[in-house]
Amino acid sequence: MNRRHFLRSSSLTGFSFSALTFESFFSPAALLTAGSRNAADFPLQEATIGELQQKMASGEYSSVSITKMYLRRIEAIDKDKKGPALNAVIELNPDALTIAEGLDAERKAGKVRGPLHGIPILIKDNINSGDKMMTTAGSLALEGHRAAKDAFIVSQLRMAGAVLLGKTNLSEWANFRSSRSTSGWSSRGGQTKNPYLLARNPSGSSAGSGSAVSANLCVVAIGTETNGSVVSPSSVNGIVGIKPTVGLLSRSGIIPISKTQDTAGPMARTVKDAAILLTALAGVDPEDPVTQESQGKAKQDYTIFLDPNGLKGKRIGVEKSFLTNGHEGVLALFHEALDLLRLQGATVIEIDLQKQLTDANAAEGVVLQYEFKDGLNRYLATATDAKVKTLADVIAFNLKNAKRAMPWFRQETLERSEARGGLDSIEYTDALKKLLTARQIIDDVIRQNQLDAICGTTNGVACCIDLICGDYRTGSGFSGPAAMAGYPHVTVPMGTVMDLPAGISFIGGAYTEPQLLTIAYAYEQASKKRVAPAFIDAPMPGLMA
Repeated sequence: MNRRHFLRSSSLTGFSFSALTFESFFSPAALLTAGSRNAADFPLQEATIGELQQKMASGEYSSVSITKMYLRRIEAIDKDKKGPALNAVIELNPDALTIAEGLDAERKAGKVRGPLHGIPILIKDNINSGDKMMTTAGSLALEGHRAAKDAFIVSQLRMAGAVLLGKTNLSEWANFRSSRSTSGWSSRGGQTKNPYLLARNPSGSSAGSGSAVSANLCVVAIGTETNGSVVSPSSVNGIVGIKPTVGLLSRSGIIPISKTQDTAGPMARTVKDAAILLTALAGVDPEDPVTQESQGKAKQDYTIFLDPNGLKGKRIGVEKSFLTNGHEGVLALFHEALDLLRLQGATVIEIDLQKQLTDANAAEGVVLQYEFKDGLNRYLATATDAKVKTLADVIAFNLKNAKRAMPWFRQETLERSEARGGLDSIEYTDALKKLLTARQIIDDVIRQNQLDAICGTTNGVACCIDLICGDYRTGSGFSGPAAMAGYPHVTVPMGTVMDLPAGISFIGGAYTEPQLLTIAYAYEQASKKRVAPAFIDAPMPGLMA
C-alpha cells in the first residue's frame, strides 16, 4: 500500500527486485499441479444476502441455522489444521447464537428489520464492539481490551438486525507498524492466508475480512482503509470492496490511523451485497463531525442504483499508465475489461492522473504519522481497561515483549510517528495542504474530460507470504488517488492470473457512490469474473509475478 511504500522507500529501495529474483527459483508448475481442497459442497457456498433472506422467509433456514453453518465452516476452513487453516478469524462472538435466536423470534412475530435481518457478519479487529469480544488491532499490547460500547457502525449493524459473528485478523495496527511488515500478520492473530493459493498473501490491512468473505466464512464483512486496506485485499481475494467517501461512514470507535483518510468499508462477493451493507452502515454520528458533511448526500438505499445496463452512455477515464505497466497477465485482463466497458456502451478516455499526484504522494506519509500519534493517543485515553495508554506505551510494551510481539519485523513506523510533534506543527499543516491537492486534481480531471468515473487496475496479484523480508509489489496499484482525496473507490473482480484474482477499480469525486455502484454493477453483471477459491496448497511458494 502507498502509505507503507512511502515509509520504506528511503532504506529499502532495492528490496522488491531481490524478492522477485528469489521467487524465480521456483516453478509456476509446482502451484498449478498442486492438489486443491474442494469445499463447494458447503450449503451456503457463494450465498448472497437475498438468497439467505429467501431461505429464512420460507422457513427452510433460520438465523440460528445459518449462524451454525458459518461457525462450522469457520472451524473446518479457518481453524482445523487438517484443512486450509486460513486463520482469517481472530475471535468468535460467544453471543452470536443468542443474537440469532432473538432475531428469529422477531421474524416469527412478524418483524423483519431489513435485508440484514439475521445475517451473520464479521468485522475487523480494530472496530469496537461493546460485548465479550476484544478490540486489539491485532496487537498483544491491547490484548484483553474490551470496548465499553459499540463503534457507531456496529450500532448501525445491530439496528439493521445483523448477527455479529466475530472479528477478523488484520495486519497489526492496520499495517502501520513497520516498513517491512507482512500483510495479514499480527502478533495476536498470527498469519492469515490467501484462500486461492495458501502460500500467497491476502493483502492488508483488512486481510482477514477479505480472506473470510472469499472463503465463504460469512456473507459479508467490514474492513477499514487508510490507503488500500479495503480495496487491495478485496482485489487479491477475488471479491467486491467499497472504500466510501470519508464522511459517509462514522469512524468513532475505530482504532485510527488518519482522521483525513480513514474509513470503514463493505467487503462482499457481489456488488449488490456490498451496496446493502453500505446502506446499513451510513449515518451521521455526533462523535465524528466529518459525517455532518454527508447530510443530504448519503442515500437511503444504495441498491436502487444497480442497473445492469448502467454502462450505456458513461464516460470512463482510464489511467494510461495501467495500459502498459504491470504483469502481462493483469494487463491482458485490464484490456479485456476495457473492451467490455466499450461493448456495454461506455466511452473510454485515456487520462494522466497519477503523475499529477507527486506532491500529494510525498506528503502522505508525514500526515499519516502525525495523525496516527494524535488519534491513537486519543483512542487509548478512553480505553479504560487497556494496559497501554499512549503510543509511547505501545512502543515500550513491544520492546519489553519483543520475542512475542516483534518476532519477524520491528516497529520503526510507530517510532517515527512517536517522534512527530502535535497537529499544530508547521510541518504537519504544510504536508496536509499538499496532500489535499489530490482532491482538486481529481475534480479537474473529471470535469475537463466530463467523466463519470476513473478506472485502473486495483493492484497486482497476491505476493508470497514472506515473514523474513515482508511484502513486495507485483504490479501497478490504484488505491492512492481516492485514498488521499478521501473519495470513493469500488473494486470488482476482473479475472484470474494463474489462479490468482485481480480487480478493476472505479473511483470518482466526493459522494459519487451511486454512479460508481451503477458502473461497477453493470461491469460485474456483464463480466461475471468472481471465482470461488480452491484452497490450493502448493509445496513451494513459486509463481513468478
